[in-house]
Amino acid sequence: KDPGSMANVVEYAKAQLTEQGFTIVGTYMPYPNATVIAASHPELSAAAAKAENGGFGAAQRVAITEVDGKLQVSYMNPAYLGTAYGLGKLETISAKLEAALGREQEFGAKGIKEEKLGPGEYHYKMLMPYFDDIDVLNTYADYETGIKTVEANLAAGKGGTVKVYRIDLPGKEVSVFGVGIPQGDGPDAGDKDTDKEIMDIIDFQEIRSTAYLPYELMVQGNKAIALRGRYRIAVHFPDTSMAGEHGFTKIMSSPGGIKNALEAVAGK
Repeated sequence: KDPGSMANVVEYAKAQLTEQGFTIVGTYMPYPNATVIAASHPELSAAAAKAENGGFGAAQRVAITEVDGKLQVSYMNPAYLGTAYGLGKLETISAKLEAALGREQEFGAKGIKEEKLGPGEYHYKMLMPYFDDIDVLNTYADYETGIKTVEANLAAGKGGTVKVYRIDLPGKEVSVFGVGIPQGDGPDAGDKDTDKEIMDIIDFQEIRSTAYLPYELMVQGNKAIALRGRYRIAVHFPDTSMAGEHGFTKIMSSPGGIKNALEAVAGK
């Protein structure tokens, strides 16, 4: 749709989300012509608090992306990610998003059966990680130390990162941080770890999946954890081929690069 400038549409989307009970926790421009809005909602936080490692799904991500002079408004499908991350189908969240932003079409995950999507079920192929195969980025004396470490390192831009949001889950020692990687180990150098380097390869379809970003780093008790890069990329881009110019072989260094950036944030 082309209802105006990027800035206007971002503000409109924020207002619509707020009207439906969401709280805007952060915005992020990973590269030109793209903005991601991260929002929390009490029902989403409650579902995340109940599920094992459910905090990875605590943020609802909405994207505005300019493609061929038009603006696409998209969001991560709550039913899809909720099922994958063990939060349930999140019907209320889906309904509120549809009321706020509409729902013209679904895209990006054709042919995946729901019963094959849940934690411990979905993986891209043999030897690829599952949802449960998390990376432990660092261990601390306690939760408070973990939070302070992550906040300080994000403020310092460690690992070429930027803080997008923080969501604290109710009644738990769990905080989820949204982490953008605009710099990584240097654009066009080292690993393909920056948001632009990765998305230039895998996000090539007519309808963009910008709401894949940002990554989650979760401080849970005295540990900082993250989803494995290979799992997170695959569950968001399940139609990606193994080879070819837009295939996984082109981003072989990305999961390790993402992990390095998140470990720097975690203070390892």
